[in-house]
Amino acid sequence: MTGPETNAEVVATIAEAAGFTMPPLLILDRVVAFLDEHGIGEGDISWRRIGDGQSNVTYLIERGQTRVVLRRGPRPPLPKSTHDMVREATVQQGLARVGAPVPRILAVCADPDVLGVPFYVMEYLDGVILLDETPAAFDTTRAKRGASEALVDTLVEFHSLDLDRAGLTEFGRPDGYLERQVKTFTGLATQVSRRELPLVAEVGAWLERRRPASQRAALVHGDYRFGNVMFRPEGPPSVLAVLDWEMATLGDPLADLGYLTATYSDPASPRTVMELTSATREPGYLTRDQLAERYAAGTGLDISDLGWYQALALWKASVFLEAIYTRWRAGERPGDTFAHTLEVAVPEILERAQELTR
Repeated sequence: MTGPETNAEVVATIAEAAGFTMPPLLILDRVVAFLDEHGIGEGDISWRRIGDGQSNVTYLIERGQTRVVLRRGPRPPLPKSTHDMVREATVQQGLARVGAPVPRILAVCADPDVLGVPFYVMEYLDGVILLDETPAAFDTTRAKRGASEALVDTLVEFHSLDLDRAGLTEFGRPDGYLERQVKTFTGLATQVSRRELPLVAEVGAWLERRRPASQRAALVHGDYRFGNVMFRPEGPPSVLAVLDWEMATLGDPLADLGYLTATYSDPASPRTVMELTSATREPGYLTRDQLAERYAAGTGLDISDLGWYQALALWKASVFLEAIYTRWRAGERPGDTFAHTLEVAVPEILERAQELTR
């Protein structure tokens, strides 16, 4: 068989996928059986893909009057220690214990035989996410400032959580976190790339030479930005939930601030390919410097080495994205409308990281 039908994303039964060149992402009868097992909704289901993620896959599932979200990793084979949906669900369950704003986990499936990879089901939340356009609810100067203040204040809240009460004290090894980050991504870079990118080694060596001492340990989100923060749709800007905890671990909290500010669109700075929320170039939102200053005031942490953490964030992103580009070139991501742009984007990200080293 050839053509799109051989790579259907969703099938009613696994028998329908016989002869497919790629396994389906959703097998509806298996999803229904799993939902039945956990008492989630009744009757037939409908689905649609949601979210802007290029990595894990998220679906809105509707069943009768019940709406839930199913989140799973991409098709296997998966790189080691990535796309761990059981781990992601575990951190959200811990955060829920201490009242942190996260979606409630309804059920977790660790058995890869059901959909090909582990997955979990969580509550559906009706909120707004700020990406390239300002939501109508934030369309005043005061609301824009309030949204960016809430973004920072929520990060301060997460970095101040009682990890013991959340049951997350064993969720990672904070000692040596920065050292391991540089070492791990230095090794990973040599494995995922099939082209010459000399700035990977250059920036990596600088990061190792200039590595700061961590001031304290905290739960690090790993991808904290406006695109992973859902706001309530009405009233003054307030955070409803923080999403996408796949990369969470215990480590240096300034890693989150470095990533947030390195990927934040600032009207005073040149555009970069890693700016993930272009709406914040509009007047009213806090600038990168104001974000950092508010965070420092809320945590009491010294942010004088913030440039190092920003360079780390961009350097790591270049390695992640180069892995996607390499898989796309090898034909492992058919239909991907994003990966071809990485031929130019990855070197540009590395150039921006190099600028921060100066």
